[in-house]
Amino acid sequence: MEKNPATIPSDTRVVIMAGGQGARLRPYTTVLPKPLLPVGDRPVLEHVLGRVAKAGLRRVTVSVGHLAELIQAFFGDGSRWDLDIDYAIEDRPLNTMGPLTLLDDLGENFFVMNGDILSDLDLRDLWREHLDSKAALTVATFRREVKIDFGVLRYNGSDRHVRSFEEKPVLSYDVSMGIYVLNRRCLDFILKGEPFGFDQLVLALLAAQERVHAHPHTGKWLDLGRPEDYDAANAEFAR
Repeated sequence: MEKNPATIPSDTRVVIMAGGQGARLRPYTTVLPKPLLPVGDRPVLEHVLGRVAKAGLRRVTVSVGHLAELIQAFFGDGSRWDLDIDYAIEDRPLNTMGPLTLLDDLGENFFVMNGDILSDLDLRDLWREHLDSKAALTVATFRREVKIDFGVLRYNGSDRHVRSFEEKPVLSYDVSMGIYVLNRRCLDFILKGEPFGFDQLVLALLAAQERVHAHPHTGKWLDLGRPEDYDAANAEFAR
């Protein structure tokens, strides 16, 4: 079977979620929305938009809520980056997928991504794999390791006979990077005008036996959700 081309139609919609309050990054986000926090010499959202433009995409909708006017004032219509930016206004927080119900003309397939992540993921590869898989949802994933700082015992529930012991094991998980390609049939599962998260969408799709496809990424990925992540991002750019 011939694979889909890597080139993405330039009018493909990219929806960037930038409406959160960034509670875990307070006090930074008390006066600045998280997408405007500087990483190196530019706001994190500007780095995200740079990846979008590099992939040849032009049509961007930024979903805003907390301190929305600051984001709109900085990025405007996107012409500085050769992008066409418009905005979806969240009158109340709608989580990661709820804002999609505010939008029309999303197309057959479209991107959704968080506005606070840094990655060298090739969006063209993600797009092509999504089309080839014919999935309702394709999720970019990254392998994360979690160290357990305790000795872990496994034993039977009935007689409590210990079966194994491991000192400070390291567990590996494939986690969502916050970058997705959605087919429009996903919209049938999202409650209109209500808070609706990525987790709810995945569970609803799986329950309906819709295909959810994983796209593993082995390059760079930083999620600026916590103060230590934000510090790590700036240290990375300083190097």
